[in-house]
Amino acid sequence: MSALFGRRLRRGATTTAVAAAAIAALSASQAPGAIPSGPGGAQAAADANPPADSSATGNSPYYTELPPLVTPDKPGTSIDLPALGTGPAEAGIPASVLAAYKQAEQSLAETKPGCNLPWQLLAAIGKVESGQARGGRVDASGTTLAPILGPVLNGNGFANISDTDNGAYDGDSTHDRAVGPMQFIPSTWATWGQDANGDGRKDPNNIYDAALAAGEYLCHANRDLSVDADLRQAILSYNHSQEYLSTVLTWFEYYNKGTHEVPDGTGVLPVGTGPADPVPSSAPTPTPPPSPKPTKPSKPSPDPSTPESGGPESPSTPPGGGSTSPSPNDPGTPAPKPVVKRIEKTDTGTQTAVAGSQFTERASVRAVDSAGKPVADVPVRFEIVGDTDARFTSGKSALTLTTGEDGTATAPPVQAGEQTGEFTIRATVDVKNVAGVEYTASVTARQADGLTRTGDKELTAETGKEFADQISVKATYKGEAASGVAATATMITSAGSSAPRADGPYFKDAAGNPLRELKDLKTDANGALQLPKIYADDTTGTFLLRIETEGGATLTVELKVTAPPAA
Repeated sequence: MSALFGRRLRRGATTTAVAAAAIAALSASQAPGAIPSGPGGAQAAADANPPADSSATGNSPYYTELPPLVTPDKPGTSIDLPALGTGPAEAGIPASVLAAYKQAEQSLAETKPGCNLPWQLLAAIGKVESGQARGGRVDASGTTLAPILGPVLNGNGFANISDTDNGAYDGDSTHDRAVGPMQFIPSTWATWGQDANGDGRKDPNNIYDAALAAGEYLCHANRDLSVDADLRQAILSYNHSQEYLSTVLTWFEYYNKGTHEVPDGTGVLPVGTGPADPVPSSAPTPTPPPSPKPTKPSKPSPDPSTPESGGPESPSTPPGGGSTSPSPNDPGTPAPKPVVKRIEKTDTGTQTAVAGSQFTERASVRAVDSAGKPVADVPVRFEIVGDTDARFTSGKSALTLTTGEDGTATAPPVQAGEQTGEFTIRATVDVKNVAGVEYTASVTARQADGLTRTGDKELTAETGKEFADQISVKATYKGEAASGVAATATMITSAGSSAPRADGPYFKDAAGNPLRELKDLKTDANGALQLPKIYADDTTGTFLLRIETEGGATLTVELKVTAPPAA
């Protein structure tokens, strides 16, 4: 490997040699993980050495360990496909981390369908950047239990990137450091950070936020990741190294062969010292601007030399303080998760909102086991289904949240669009034989309870001529201007009838033909409505124009048509 690569990673000669030999073996055998040559090769080489701070990670270190040469079978091609929770240990991805990758893929399939981002690419990058968030050591919301920081980018063996966040994310007010499970430097996070879990924060230490941000970053510049050249260019933009490209592609191919879900905190960590080592006790704890990080759960009798207390890590301990073979007696080993038996709604009412407003009720479900006890850390997918333009306040129609200690997951509020009618908010979990639940939601039309005319000038016209003044009205609801309210205007036969007249004053349609009833009118943002010009035929007398709005507000206006003066 190149000298630049060796300096950047600070790897021992043994690790580097093994990685190089493995890549060579894969390439020669065309085994899974082989790095094919393709049209992206020239472009990839050209992109290998731009300024470090133009990459997502600032070209920070990453794990060089490669996957086993024997990979799980691709779904549908063999009866030996690993089932949930089974298969090669390296193929296991922690539940919350896997859910975050899949949610990011689904989100970008809606917002950037031309990108064709596969979640396996995010998994490959997450593997080499942080060992899948240190084996899935995250809390119920997907936030890492301890900060994951790369080395200080002070030019000493790494890029020299001065501080851009005043230490808010990385705890360093002099230089930047890569942050979180996807290892964004603060300046890049400032541009690409996302709030994927709907908690109102863009947190690089949250796997849901970080995974979506990584997807957005990879997809920018109108890339189509199903095209080899774009795929390679996207990976190189994340870290400008040909070796990095080879390592990520190898894991990408490996995960494409099949994966399985493992409990959070039990993922296999890469061997050797890497960029995602626990933060030393002397380093400040970063506090992102939006709000403080969740407090890490305490554990009985912590060993001050373990990563949980921020002390130095034993050379034999994998990065992140985990273990590739956890002992059942180890107090740091997560207990087996309770099995989800069902999910249930926490409320049975129908949710309603007026068009253009926000629903006050929120869809919420509780995951319970066979004894009816709550189950935490269960990814729940909320999805808006049906013919509607309503969306969650994040602007998305689907997202995944994780249940808390009380077993509940609550979707963010829904913003009603202008389309009225019913739709469904569906909640599901990816657990066999566990049925989803549905909330019925309804959007009603905007309403007005008051309607007044702007001006009081008498409306008159001679036969065969147009009325000099146009009619303007204002709609209100509970004393406030009612915007977007549907209205009709009809030349009625009498005060006691709503039937349109066949003669008398009229509006004109697009072709200039007489029209005595107007539908599909709407008030503007200030609740105002101005009617088109009105014309008189050869019938004289006093006529009535009735204006009605959704909600029952009514206004009747008199129109007078006189004969022209005698010659």
